[in-house]
Amino acid sequence: MYAMNQYLNQPVMVQVSGSNVPLKGNLIDTGSDIIVLHNGFKYMYLPLIHIQGLTQCPSNEYDLGDVDDSDLEPIAELSYRKVLLNARGKFLELFVAGNQSIHGYITSIMNDFFLFHSPMYKSLYISMNHLKWLIPYDSGATPYSLEREKFPAVPAASSLARTFEQQLRKMEGEFIVLDLGDYSKKNGLLKSVKDGLIELATADGTSYFLHIDHVKLFHCP
Repeated sequence: MYAMNQYLNQPVMVQVSGSNVPLKGNLIDTGSDIIVLHNGFKYMYLPLIHIQGLTQCPSNEYDLGDVDDSDLEPIAELSYRKVLLNARGKFLELFVAGNQSIHGYITSIMNDFFLFHSPMYKSLYISMNHLKWLIPYDSGATPYSLEREKFPAVPAASSLARTFEQQLRKMEGEFIVLDLGDYSKKNGLLKSVKDGLIELATADGTSYFLHIDHVKLFHCP
């Protein structure tokens, strides 16, 4: 990590897993398991686990200009979990799965997942192992220009499990959508979660199995 500090306040190009296009920005800060870029408009928080490559951009190819103060409070001893805690209740853009970002608010943070409230998908249960990047919006912005009273960032209506796998078990017998439905067989009735394997009953009644480590997020339709 400390080797990256040679690029602090310089433009870098970062290849992130799940994205075909590299991210570019000034390297603003580095932590134990996360880095911060600023692309001239927004701050981007990137967990190190998904960084496939990072290199310096030639200065004559990428001029970002001055960097404004972040909407998030400065974090001492920067870490991924501290970023999540600091971002709770703030309007965010996240990239987790598929080819689209999701927008909303972190409302609860557990051991290895967090609850994200979105006007598009409602409650999303997101594995911390699969968040690719987080971007905070300006403090006055709201999702889809909704008035705040029409979209409050509310905590979970029911108690949450401590882990992502335990939370999935609580959903047994319910219809769920995995990974925003990026594959047709990832929608269905959750039959069981056992020994790290998820069994879904698809629309035609057949069983579809997948390992929980490959599930990025889920929600109930």
